[in-house]
Amino acid sequence: MEKKKSKAILYICSSAFFFNLMNIFVRLSGDVPSIQKSFFRNLVAVFVAFFMLIKSGEGFHPQKKNLPILLGRSFFGTIGILCNFYAVDHLPLANASILNKMAPFMVLIFSYFILKEKLKPIHFLIILIAFTGCFFVVKPSPDNMDLAGSLSGLIGGISAGLAYTLVRLAGLRGEKGATIVLFFSAFSCLSVLPYIAFNYHPMSLNQLSMLLLAGASATAAQFSVTAAYSHAPSKEISVYDYTQVLWAAAFGFLLFGDIPDLWSVVGYFLIIGAAVVMFLYNQK
Repeated sequence: MEKKKSKAILYICSSAFFFNLMNIFVRLSGDVPSIQKSFFRNLVAVFVAFFMLIKSGEGFHPQKKNLPILLGRSFFGTIGILCNFYAVDHLPLANASILNKMAPFMVLIFSYFILKEKLKPIHFLIILIAFTGCFFVVKPSPDNMDLAGSLSGLIGGISAGLAYTLVRLAGLRGEKGATIVLFFSAFSCLSVLPYIAFNYHPMSLNQLSMLLLAGASATAAQFSVTAAYSHAPSKEISVYDYTQVLWAAAFGFLLFGDIPDLWSVVGYFLIIGAAVVMFLYNQK
């Protein structure tokens, strides 16, 4: 059991690093619509997952009983990506990352209802603290010009939380990781294809390269997070997902000159602090 948990921690840390790389490449791709960015982000994953299934000799054979779960995971995962990419384009990188990191808390809530994983009152108190921190980052007011980007980031985090819960459910019901990734990636590409066909934004070679690198990073992150939530309950590993915020703050400053304001920093401490308290309580 401890071996599986150690693997899950390694996987979740890897996913945090690669998701951060994905956000960096998305930002570097410049003035390309978020929907088009999501298409290329997932297109790489389609080919990688398909190749892995063919190489393993298993082929793409999702279990019929898991189809509703895979469809739900794909739908909410696509919403999460679109919202996250919009936030990355309109907010400091660390702000976009911390809002997306509401996902682990949402996994706890959705796991309570969907997976029947038990939660105690302290879990709900910690979740409330995290949401309070989220408000410090979002700072909702008519004068906040980043409100649309902040709300988009928050919706992305909530959608991702539901998607990850369904990933764990599919894994518990015997679905292979590569099948889950391929189903989601293909669904996401096909769902935005009509928009791409009629509203394609011409890209330079550099922009295309950045999006392909974003896709490669996202693919590595997707396989890692799928493996992580298949190996251990979210309450045991979610705190390690917050290493992405530290990477985002460092790279955001070094590459883009992003400097978060005081209230955003307060929000970071509340959200990360809530995650650490959750971890220590679960260890106890």
